[in-house]
Parts: sequence; C-alpha cells; structure tokens
Amino acid sequence: MSEDYAERLRANRREKDEFFDDHPQSPIPPEHRDEFDGLDYFPPNPDYRVEATVTVHDGPDPVEMETTASNPVRYLRIVTFALEINGTEHTLAGYRQEGDDGAVFVPFRDKTTGQQTYHQGRYMELAPERELADGDAVTIDFNLAYNPFCAYSETFSCPLPPEENWLEVVVPAGERAPDLD
Repeated sequence: MSEDYAERLRANRREKDEFFDDHPQSPIPPEHRDEFDGLDYFPPNPDYRVEATVTVHDGPDPVEMETTASNPVRYLRIVTFALEINGTEHTLAGYRQEGDDGAVFVPFRDKTTGQQTYHQGRYMELAPERELADGDAVTIDFNLAYNPFCAYSETFSCPLPPEENWLEVVVPAGERAPDLD
C-alpha cells in the first residue's frame, strides 16, 4: 500500500470524524458529542483492498432486507462480486434501490461482527465510473467499510446485511464498533 493511499485514507477518516463531531446531521447523539474524539478504525491494510470480478444481474432480483426498525426495505440485487480474502474465495452481492442509479450498496457481516465491529454488520459503497459489465475487475476496499448510522443512535433505521453477504472470514479493516458509553 502506498504511503499516498494510506495518507488519503487517514485524511478521509479525519474529515468523517469532524462531521460526526460537530455537524447538525451527525448520527452521534448530542449528549455524547462532548466526549466524542473520533471513530475507531483498524489500521489501513493493503490485504483488504482486493480485486473482484463482476457478474451483472440483467434481471435484478428483488431482495427484502430486514432493518433495525423491523420495517423491511426492498433492494435489487444488481451484481455479484467474486473475490479472494486471505486465500479463500468469497462472493458479495451489490444492491441498489429501484430507480437509483448511484453507488452500489454492499452491506456485509464477517467474523469481526459483534466482536470488534458493529453487531449488525457494516456497509461499503462502490461508485463505478461507468455501468458495470460481466467480467469487469473492480477494487473492493474493506478499509472503507463503515458503520451504519443506527450503530450510533436508535433513531435511525438501517438495512441489515442479508445472509448471502455474511462472510465466513475475519476482515479486520475499516471502522470498528463505536464506543458510546
């Protein structure tokens, strides 16, 4: 991992910490902001920045995702990413809500979930520069994995990663579980 990449990642994290610390739309409850001194992250690790091969779903399957507020939300499974982590093959599904053509939403759980990371899972978003096609290679960067807003406050309703995105491997990258006690 280049020092340039690690510094960009640290700058991104500092910017997010500033938003969480003082922005009116921060998910940190106001009563916890005084003692908030930044999110907890795993150190940047190039091993968790992996190449994935894309399979596009031409007729995207609707997927009902449970949420923390128990009102399911509907997404479309638009792609599957085949990737290798620590020498083992895995797949992750990527989703969008109907009518959305923005980032690809990749909610997931791994063997750190509920231990070192938020007990409901974490999210990633991929913003491809063009429409994805079968066989495309994309970078999945777990260093950018983040906690949903519901990790900080129960006032938010967040989709839960579907079982197809539960990885049977430890991914010590990205945000750790928040400490709001």
